[in-house]
Amino acid sequence: MIAAIDAWEAQRADLESLAARGRGRSLIGRHGRDFSSNDYLAMARAPRLARAVEQAIARGVPIGSGGSRLLRGNDPEHEALEAEAAEFFGAESALFLSSGYAANVAMLASLPQRGDLVVHDALIHASMHEGLALTRASAAEARHNDVNCFAEAIAGWRRAGGKGRVWLAFESLYSMDGDRAPLAELARLAEQHEAIMLIDEAHATGVFGPDGRGLAAALDGRADTVVLRTCGKALGCEGALVCGPAVMRDFLVNRARPFIFSTAPSPLMAAAVREALRMLADEPERRAGLMARVAQAEAALAPWGAEVTGTQIMPLVLGDEVRTMAVAARLQAAGFDIRGIRPPTVPPGTSRLRISLTQNITPEDIDALAGALAEALA
Repeated sequence: MIAAIDAWEAQRADLESLAARGRGRSLIGRHGRDFSSNDYLAMARAPRLARAVEQAIARGVPIGSGGSRLLRGNDPEHEALEAEAAEFFGAESALFLSSGYAANVAMLASLPQRGDLVVHDALIHASMHEGLALTRASAAEARHNDVNCFAEAIAGWRRAGGKGRVWLAFESLYSMDGDRAPLAELARLAEQHEAIMLIDEAHATGVFGPDGRGLAAALDGRADTVVLRTCGKALGCEGALVCGPAVMRDFLVNRARPFIFSTAPSPLMAAAVREALRMLADEPERRAGLMARVAQAEAALAPWGAEVTGTQIMPLVLGDEVRTMAVAARLQAAGFDIRGIRPPTVPPGTSRLRISLTQNITPEDIDALAGALAEALA
């Protein structure tokens, strides 16, 4: 028993070190007005989604899948969702995975091959980095949203003898900065180098594009494009869809360990996502309402340092970690659910409040936040 207790000393010391540097983490319950979630269109509690799940239960759809998709876990709801998602997004095929994290790991670890090169944006999500840690390809980092840097990395690799396939990995809308990737320029670069783009549309799906199909909607159906659409943000559900060429889907089914060895997502969740896609097409007022809140928040919050991004994500960079968490705590105490974001989630010296705009808040909430922010920053 003593040896077992001693075995945790390293972890305890690490936790104490995190706390001393102001980087300790703890779970906080939902409290106050929602300025932190990714439920951008307020669909997570939508009655229409609840009814879709009730109807699925009534027709015998099971709660659990009972196994991986390659065993007995493959349900007709999964396949129906994938067929409908491929049609909705204009892709040749789609594959449903348990989360965006698992999907990014699956793509980056499985699709690029030995001898290939993955050039990735400096600010890609941790899940993409996790996939890169498992890939057999080489990897190079490009400065954030710098297409010339992407091109230079490719040219340098070719000069050094690189002969494989080039893959470009980036997000269309960055979750901590709220800015967009230069999609048209990156698509042209992919064409020039016969590269394949791996695009994470987690924060754009549902919010932007025709019927909420995302910022990369115009690129769907191309042989050089694979797009991840997260279902757990604007769609109000869980899981993720990887959309792209049929051979990509077949390859992931055969080679992607996060898919092969994971219990399949709940068939009920697949039924919910099917309805969420229909809601995107049927209820454009959700996106219109969100954009109205974005415009209002930009006018009300920019004077206090929040960045105008034209998206539902408005960072307010404070720099210092301790001050950031103190300001976040003051806002939370005032009834606003806003979280402080620190390294390593963001680069050192860029700790920030991540202000997330959703349809869960009212115009009055935005005005009230502006007043509370003025006091919290004083």
